[in-house]
Amino acid sequence: MLAYIKGTLEMKMTGYIVIDVGGLGYKVFMSDAGIEKIGNIGEKVKVHTYYRVREDDISIYGFNTLEELKMFELLISVSGIGAKTALTMLAVCEPSEFALAVISEDVKTITGIPGIGAKTAQRIILELKDKITKEQQIENINKEVNKLQVAIETNNKVSEAIAALQVLGYNKKEIEKAFANLDKNELTTEELIKKGLNLLGK
Repeated sequence: MLAYIKGTLEMKMTGYIVIDVGGLGYKVFMSDAGIEKIGNIGEKVKVHTYYRVREDDISIYGFNTLEELKMFELLISVSGIGAKTALTMLAVCEPSEFALAVISEDVKTITGIPGIGAKTAQRIILELKDKITKEQQIENINKEVNKLQVAIETNNKVSEAIAALQVLGYNKKEIEKAFANLDKNELTTEELIKKGLNLLGK
C-alpha cells in the first residue's frame, strides 16, 4: 500500500524512527544501520517502505534504498525468516554482498550474519538463488532495452538535424564529420543543429 514515506524526521529511537507527514506521525521500523544513515532530527527524509498486515499487528518497515527493500522482501519470503531477523541481516550485510553470497552459495558469508546458522543459510540459498538470478536477468534485459531506446532516440535526433542542415545547403558527409565528436545523447535536435552550424561555419 505504501511505496514510500516522505516527511520531517521527528524521532530516532532504537529500532524505529517517527516521520511527520502533515501532522501525522508514522512509526517506521528500520535497522540500526539504516537509522544512522537516515539523517538528523528536523530534516526532510524519504524512506522506501514495506507495509505488513497481520491479524494482530500492522507495521511499517523502512529502507534508505530500493535495493535494501528488495533484499528485505526476499528474506522474509524464506521460511523461518521473520521481519526482525531480516532487519538484523540488513544492518550487517549490503544487498549486493548478500546477493553475491547467495548466487555463489557462499555459506560462510551468510553464517557470518548474527543469528544465521548453517541450516538457515542453506535454506536461504535454496529458496533465493533462482529468484535473485531471475531478478538480475530481468534488470539486465531492462538495461539493454533502455540502451536501445536511447540509441533510437539519438539516431532520430541526428537524422532530423542532418536533414535540417542539408536544407541549409550543407553536404551530408560534412555534417556527419562535424557531428562525429559530439556527445549527441545529451543534445536536443535544436541544439544539434546549432552545434552543427557553429562547427560547419568554421
